[in-house]
Amino acid sequence: MTLASFDTLATGLKFPEGPIAMADGSVLLVEIGAGQLTRVHADGRVETVARTGGGPNGAALGPDGACYVCNNGGFEWKSAGEGQMIPAGRAHDYAGGRIERVDLASGRVERLHDRSLTHTLSGPNDIVFDHTGGCWFTDLGHIGEDSIERGRICYAPAGGGTPRVAVQPMLTPNGIGLSPDGRTLYAVETVTARLWAFDVAAPGELALRQVPPAINPGRLLYAAPHDCMFDSLAVEAGGNVCIATIGVAGQTTPGGAGITVVAPDGSLVEHVYLPDRATTNICFGGPDLRTAFITQSRTGRLLAVPWARPGLALHFGGGR
Repeated sequence: MTLASFDTLATGLKFPEGPIAMADGSVLLVEIGAGQLTRVHADGRVETVARTGGGPNGAALGPDGACYVCNNGGFEWKSAGEGQMIPAGRAHDYAGGRIERVDLASGRVERLHDRSLTHTLSGPNDIVFDHTGGCWFTDLGHIGEDSIERGRICYAPAGGGTPRVAVQPMLTPNGIGLSPDGRTLYAVETVTARLWAFDVAAPGELALRQVPPAINPGRLLYAAPHDCMFDSLAVEAGGNVCIATIGVAGQTTPGGAGITVVAPDGSLVEHVYLPDRATTNICFGGPDLRTAFITQSRTGRLLAVPWARPGLALHFGGGR
């Protein structure tokens, strides 16, 4: 295990997620609790870029330089003590999930998609672009007190074409990313704390196992041995998958929060412990992509963590 050293870049954020490391040293992120896209400048200044409403969750830069946001439609919130807030199910004014495009110069928000060819989008969560300019994204569904709505993985082709479902169903699919060679799509499930791998046959097409509907058609790469949940992820240049892990116990305790690093063969590389139980997302930036920017959502902080290995440069800039 590794206990991370870090610098705190911003505090007072309302459940931050979806960080993107920008070329100018700033970090874009979403504030789910505030319904907005925010920029944290290198000098610590925090600026509102756009107000999306709902629940902006994951974000990525697209081929046109705009920011594409997975909006889950919004949460209700409850107190977790010490001024902290955590999601508590679908918002009372929930009006559907969607994929949005944000013009970073003007702050204009455009709703691109609120359904696939076959399904209404429920709770879009995380997004990654491939080399063609198409994007893979997860639609988590929703977690309630008495039931869980199953989700799916979707693909939207370059140029704004209607998304189609690629994997259906999945149990709370969350973080998503591509291997350095683009031949493997990774996705994690939140409530099972499992990492799945899917072979990419062509842009937007996966080679899936033929299995009963209740079984995932991908390859199970890693399952957490402790009681925890998986959130978003980023990929290292060498192919390791870095999974933001929501812990149920304190720092450096089995099941503690931080970043779970898994090799492409499914072996555990390390677990980097962090203090916030809701460690929710990670992206890479800085010189040689050796800085991990990590969101600590319960405490509303953005951290910069020196990383042992370089992160993967994404196709259209920024980090995840």
